[in-house]
Amino acid sequence: MHKFIWLHMTTTDLETELQQLGDEGRDLSSVEAEIAALKAADFDLPETQARFRKFMDDVQSLPTNDGLAAREPDELDAIRALRPSDRVELGPVPQDIDERLKGAWCGRAAGCLLGKPIEGYRSKLVDPILAGSGNLPMHRYLRSDDVAPGTWDAAFGENVWSGAFLIDRCHGMPEDDDMNYTVTGLATVEKYGRDFTSGDVVTFWLENIPILHTCTAERIAYRNFVNGIAPHESATYQNPYREWIGAQIRADYFGYVNPGNPELAAEMAWRDARISHIRNGIYGEMWAAACIAAAFTTTDVRKIIAAGLGEIPAECRLADAIKEAIVWRDSGISLREVIEVVRAKYDEDSWHVWTHTITNAVVVAIGLLWGEDDFEKTICAAVEPLYDTDCNGATAGSIFGTAHGLSSIPAKWLDPLQDSLETGVKGYEKVSLTGLAEKTAKHLPA
Repeated sequence: MHKFIWLHMTTTDLETELQQLGDEGRDLSSVEAEIAALKAADFDLPETQARFRKFMDDVQSLPTNDGLAAREPDELDAIRALRPSDRVELGPVPQDIDERLKGAWCGRAAGCLLGKPIEGYRSKLVDPILAGSGNLPMHRYLRSDDVAPGTWDAAFGENVWSGAFLIDRCHGMPEDDDMNYTVTGLATVEKYGRDFTSGDVVTFWLENIPILHTCTAERIAYRNFVNGIAPHESATYQNPYREWIGAQIRADYFGYVNPGNPELAAEMAWRDARISHIRNGIYGEMWAAACIAAAFTTTDVRKIIAAGLGEIPAECRLADAIKEAIVWRDSGISLREVIEVVRAKYDEDSWHVWTHTITNAVVVAIGLLWGEDDFEKTICAAVEPLYDTDCNGATAGSIFGTAHGLSSIPAKWLDPLQDSLETGVKGYEKVSLTGLAEKTAKHLPA
């Protein structure tokens, strides 16, 4: 039987949907028999696929935790009404914005390149390889000789991305969705202006990004667009990944074009995020965009993180988790100690937890908090805990590069990039990172 893997739902998707429903506070007692039947069913059968899709439709009407729902709205006005009252005040934006934008783009690419070869792998495999190759604590890109000759592919399976991103095998920055979406942000603003709508984002995706260059929530949303389902329903309709990290990795450009204005950066991020995500999935993109906008004005990572928190609901789960990371930092524990704390709290063997916005935003915050105003320490601290390694290294590198500028990034991290980026976005297949920064400057507010 031929099956379309790119839209084929699996038992893992069922488990993800059940965990997501639990996160939303849904009462599943009335559907326990159907859950048991689905767990026992063969997901290769078309009738099971149809049954699961009907289940995803039906559970949207189940009772939910009203208190949690009230603390975690999706609409912008409601989100803003729940922001903390003590939002941070930022200083003026320095004059060296061009330097900051180059640092942002290159910092994002370097962090992404560091994390990509080990994306998707768990600590029981990765930690021994890092330790055995002298790269734990991490302090360099991964190479093909980090394991015995000829055994990398055996260790990491048939992951073509892993090989492409090993530092001795790549020439410049290869394509990755984390960089694709930053370019997409640029191209969207280029085409529609700073007042782009959620519908404009949808149109741009359909015209310029092949569906197989998207993943999880974005791929489901893409399918929904094709079937005529508009935002915000495109985020909720049969989408078990609706609070995963996909929106957070799309945040950066909206921070780049709003120096010192985290509120507007978060608003642009909201317009983008709502096409594919809900609740904390939306907040992750708003938080990251606001952090980047704030980073133009300060190198104080606590102030940067606070500026991001100032644009999302004060009592949402994401805010609580990031504030807990700050408590861990204040306790004085080491990076290795906090990594163990994170792994104990966030189950890396659960795909839902592993790819969730909250888990990975916490890891980004750890990268910033334990980074000690050092680019290398920041991106390595964001990758070493694992989880979504390329996403977290990219976001941490982007924030650091924005705060400190291109000159703060050592040559050992910049040179392998060759100021070159490949993307899956139409019209941007091979571009210069510094050229993208120069184009970004043209999108700044007048």
